[in-house]
Amino acid sequence: MRLAAEGADIVFSYKSNQAGAEEVINMITRADTRMDARRRARAFQEDFSDTAQAQRFITTLCDHFGCADILVNNAGLERRGDFWEVSEQEYDLVLNVNLKAVFFITQAVVRRWLNAKRAGKIINISSVHEELPFPHFASYCASKGGLKMLTRDLAIELAPFGITVNNIAPGAIETPINILVVAGASDRVRDSDMHGRDRHKRPQISPKRRTHRH
Repeated sequence: MRLAAEGADIVFSYKSNQAGAEEVINMITRADTRMDARRRARAFQEDFSDTAQAQRFITTLCDHFGCADILVNNAGLERRGDFWEVSEQEYDLVLNVNLKAVFFITQAVVRRWLNAKRAGKIINISSVHEELPFPHFASYCASKGGLKMLTRDLAIELAPFGITVNNIAPGAIETPINILVVAGASDRVRDSDMHGRDRHKRPQISPKRRTHRH
């Protein structure tokens, strides 16, 4: 919405939530006092675990709007599992969406920019787990660590062509795909906080001296 408010037309993909996609389109295209004029917006249903569909999205985008000026790689997913139980299929799903799709979508856009001798901007949405461990989400951490390094590498390689590449690594944002994980983390924080307060309220007594345990 911020990009639209700044004057950008928006093309985005969705996997299955058509109603949600239509709601976003309506928010962008309807008259809005925050915007000088209505912006154009289109949504296309694609599954980015399939590289061919990811690349097709770029072709469709360019056919309808011309070449993009800004590419935001925001698609992502996670799968919880003990490391020793993760299947190759589960690993491939996470890496295909979070890293492989980013690689080849970005490549498709960059090729068009280079052919047209145009500059451009690439923004990759990563995660704090490109740096911070996240037990039981090894494939997710691997994908985000790879995305961080891909961003750094491309930022240097593409800079001579006027193409900037940046990485945003936010903390957890509650969405339908991780609401249970976020809720569980909040419960653990509350429990830890309560236990911490209890320890300070009830100092432990040893036979030799009065102590506070932390």
